[in-house]
Formats: sequence, C-alpha cells, structure tokens
Amino acid sequence: MISRESTFERAAWLAELRATLALGWPLVLATIAQNALITSDVILMGWMGSEALAAGALGTNLYFAFLIFGIGLINATSPMIAEELGRKRHSVREVRRTVRQGLWACVTVAVPIWIVAWNGERILLAIGQEPGLAHSAGQYIRALQWSLLPFLLFLVLRSFLAALERPGWALFIGLLAIPVNFGAAYALMVGSFGLPALGLIGVGIGTIISSTFMFLGLALVIVLHPRFRRYHVFGRFWRADWPRYRTLWRIGLPIGLTLMFEVTIFNAAAMLMGRIGASELAAHAVALQIASFCFSVPLGIGQAVTVRVGRAYGAQDAGGVTRAGWTSFALGTGFMVITASLMLFAPHLLLGVFLDANDPRNALVIDLARTFLVVAAIFQLVDGAQAVGAGMLRGLQDTRVPMIYAALGYWGVGLPLGTILAFGTSLRGVGIWIGLASGLAVVACLMLWRWLRRDRLGLVTAVPPDVQEAFAS
Repeated sequence: MISRESTFERAAWLAELRATLALGWPLVLATIAQNALITSDVILMGWMGSEALAAGALGTNLYFAFLIFGIGLINATSPMIAEELGRKRHSVREVRRTVRQGLWACVTVAVPIWIVAWNGERILLAIGQEPGLAHSAGQYIRALQWSLLPFLLFLVLRSFLAALERPGWALFIGLLAIPVNFGAAYALMVGSFGLPALGLIGVGIGTIISSTFMFLGLALVIVLHPRFRRYHVFGRFWRADWPRYRTLWRIGLPIGLTLMFEVTIFNAAAMLMGRIGASELAAHAVALQIASFCFSVPLGIGQAVTVRVGRAYGAQDAGGVTRAGWTSFALGTGFMVITASLMLFAPHLLLGVFLDANDPRNALVIDLARTFLVVAAIFQLVDGAQAVGAGMLRGLQDTRVPMIYAALGYWGVGLPLGTILAFGTSLRGVGIWIGLASGLAVVACLMLWRWLRRDRLGLVTAVPPDVQEAFAS
C-alpha cells in the first residue's frame, strides 16, 4: 500500500518537472535563437568561401572570449533575483535594485572589452596566426564589438524575466531578431538595396543591428506590460547600491571566469587548428557550430535550474533544491544522448547546412568535420552534464570553487592533452578534439561531486553575509 508520504513526494517531483519544463522550454528556445544568430553568420561566411569562413571563425572565437566574461558577470543577476523572490515572493524594490546594478555592470565591463577587442588583429598576429586571416578577422571584430553593450543589456532584462518565470517575451524578441540579423547582415555583406558590399564587416554590423533590436524590443515590453512595469526597472538609473553591486561582482566574476576558461579552451583549439591548416580550421568551425547548437538545450536548462534552485534556496527548502537540481540534470543529459546519436549516425544532414557536398573544393573540409563530429558525439553527455551542473551550483550562489574546477579541467587537462595529441602524434585535429572532450569530462565529474556534497559543505542553508547585507540595505 502506497503511503501518504510517498504520494506527496511523487507529487512534489511531478510538480517540479512541470515547473522546470514550463520555465525551461522558452529558455531553451531563446538560447537556440541566440545561437541561431551566430549560426546564420557562420552560414553567410561559408557562402563567401573557405577563407572568409576561416577568418570569421578566428574573429568570432577571439571576440567571444571577451563577450563570454560579460555574459558570465551579468548571469549573476538571475540567482540573486531568484533568491530574493524565493525569500519574499512579491518583492519589488530589491528586484529592481538588482536589475539596475546589472545594467550598471554592463556598462562597467563593456568599456575595457572594447579597448582590447579593437586590437584583435595584433592579438591574432601575436599568437602566430596567418597575417591575411588575422587582418580580415581583426576588421570583422572592430565592427562586431559594438554589439556587446546592447546584447549584455538585453541579457540583464532576460534574466529579470526568467527569474520571474516569465521568459516568453525574451523568446519572442529573440526569434524576431533572427530574420533581422540575417537580412541586415546579408544586405551589408553583398551590397543589396544600394548598400555597400562590406563582406565580413557587413556581417558584424548586422549583429550590431540585431543586438540593439533585441535590447530595445525587450525594454519596450518591460516598460509597457502591466505585469512588469510595476518594477520600474529603469527608474532612477543613476542611484547606486554599492553593497548589491559588490555582491553581483562576487557572484558574477567567478561565473565570468568559469565561462572564459571554457570558451577560451575552444578558442585555443581554433588557434591550434589554424596552425595545422586552413581546412582543419574551417572544419573545426563547422563541427563546433553544430556541437554548440546542440549544446543550446542543456545550456537553456542550466539557466532554468539556476532559477528553480535559487528560488528553493531563498525559501530555505532543501528538498526543493534537491528536486530542482536532479530534474534539470536528467532533462539535460537525456537530450544530449539524442544529439550524440544524430552526430554519429547522420552527420551528412548536419554538415549539409553549412557546406555544399557537391562542390569538390569542400570535400576535405567535410571529411575532416565528419571525423570531428564523431568525437563531439562522445563528449555530448559530459558537456551537458557540466552545463546543467554549473547551473545547479549557481542557484546556490556557489561560484568560486566551480571556477577552480573549470580552470583545472579545461586548462590543466584539456588543452595540454589536446596539444600533445595534435602535435606529438599523427592525430592532428582529432587529437585536439579528444583533449576538449577530456577537459569537459573532468569538469562535469567535479561539478557533480560538489553538488552531491552540498549539504555537508553547508551550501543549501547558509546565505552569504554580503548577500544578506545587500538585500537588507
């Protein structure tokens, strides 16, 4: 006979599953839409030829290393708002202050990134890239970098809606941005409608237009929608809240560095591929874009689990923390089993989106990309596990130790192993991908180990003192 306690427990797990799916699917689709913006740019670069694709890949990888730090920093707004709403469901003032300091952080981090990104060509030359590719990539970055601030501002607003568990508007705006980006980038790339033909620079300007569109569109929704305008998130923007600002940096800085460790190892892999050959680099760009597109699902689920765990954390509900974490973990890793199977058994369907298989000039690139996808299929599971695992810990505002894990796994294991296999054996590009997979596996295992020990480490019930200070002030 089923006890009342077990019936209640099963109902709680089912309720968590429904809540996670309700929050998660718009975030997943929003992440896919965001990735589709990058994918459309890669497709356009491919239409210009392998050399343009290789230069665009170099530029995108270098720029994204800077962008991802800003994204990580801004992501701290999500667990902070979720924790407050878990503690006080109808909180307004504290939520508004957190959003405001998130917007401040966007401006703070954008300026130094702009300065560094402006010298992208010099950086690429310094790390040994071919001068012609470095020049084209540097010109592309100088256009692309101005999309950073509006995109980060959009992410703050999206985090605000996600913490309220109302992510649908961000999804809607993100989907609208795809044709805006593609149309603007294509017109400026080839010179349609009387516009100048700017090539790669035109693709970068198209991204500026779409990022600005996303920020202004979502800002308009928040200002006009009755459910959101009561927060007055843009009201008294000039007012500082230094305790909250410091808390955002305390939580967000390790997230930004964690994401940088992960992204820069893929950037380093691209640089190493460039030293092997242009065909390997182009194949790497295509295979990585496919893997990144599949990764959008566990990444979106990771955003959802940060909110769900964060709300339970704010309410000091240890059981809710457990249910929120494991539900999302099962969803994320389960999806990656499907994507791994697709990469193994139907790679031609994926590669055909980027490269014309009937063009003999693409034969080598396609063959290399197909081989890379085999390795990518193997690490799909651990990639999904580390993404969701990081989101689970961020919901507990636990970000410093996971940062150390990321540094150890990606740069202590993944990059050295990949370099040795690529240049010390005959594996070449495949060796680099094996190194990437190994680094991801180490990080996934460490994240999961810390989550399993969360009660013993006091992560579930202890609210950090500076968080208390920020929300009490």
